[in-house]
Amino acid sequence: LIGGPVHLGAGQEAIAVGISQSLKKTDRVFSAHRSHSHILALNPDVHKLFAEILGKETGFSKGMGGSMHLWDQPSGFYGSVPIVTATVPLAVGAAMAAKMKGTNDIGCAYIGDGAAEEGVFHESLNLAKVFNAPTLFVIENNLFASHMHISLRQPSDMISRFAIANDIPYKLVDGNDVVAVANSAKDLITDIRLGEGPRLIELVTYRWYGHVDWRDDIDVGVKRSQKDIKNWKLRDPITRLTKAMVDKGLWDESQDENLNGHLDELINVAWEEAINDPYPSKNATMDYVY
Repeated sequence: LIGGPVHLGAGQEAIAVGISQSLKKTDRVFSAHRSHSHILALNPDVHKLFAEILGKETGFSKGMGGSMHLWDQPSGFYGSVPIVTATVPLAVGAAMAAKMKGTNDIGCAYIGDGAAEEGVFHESLNLAKVFNAPTLFVIENNLFASHMHISLRQPSDMISRFAIANDIPYKLVDGNDVVAVANSAKDLITDIRLGEGPRLIELVTYRWYGHVDWRDDIDVGVKRSQKDIKNWKLRDPITRLTKAMVDKGLWDESQDENLNGHLDELINVAWEEAINDPYPSKNATMDYVY
């Protein structure tokens, strides 16, 4: 039913959720192709996401963008594009605009480990530091870029070394621990809002599925095996949070079952609604062309 590629972020949910706890709707957030969690963490309207992926006019981008071109500026999400690192300098520019207007807002760029190999990423780090732009660089290091393990692409698996090279303070965090992500992001974003310049947070995580769709891609990723995937699934951020809350007496199994039941119903209703929503009119294809 979906007429295009879909890049899923299952296994990486803790990152956007943790980061977004300290973001405001007036901040300027930019993302790339694997952006579903980023926009939902700012606005959990799954119906709009489903509608956009299906190309319906009720979607985040009025059905014109699909899975990889999402937009919800009222919630602080300024856009995602599949061109690797294309939005990183935009986040720096948006941060500079906020600084010039004196709004205390920040620019935020979500970046994968593969994107860290693009030249414009390094130019953006340098520019943000030199101009003291209030920017948070969020590195989602899931180790594989699209299809190749980081050990075959880089001399180190630590992307934070580029923050060191640009004299940008950083934190290296377990990206599957939502509490650790939230606490670290809060510290860094507080510094940024105080005018102390850009910050970088590297979050080590793992995507359950392949580069595109819901398959494991164990036949294309070097050193990626069913055993690796199984072991990483044991570090599922949602399960870890649930277990920790139950162990602390903050949550119980019945509450968890009720919540999951509620979410299942919400998701099913949203999907059915999106399936039945209308497509954009033929005139829309011209209306949105500059």
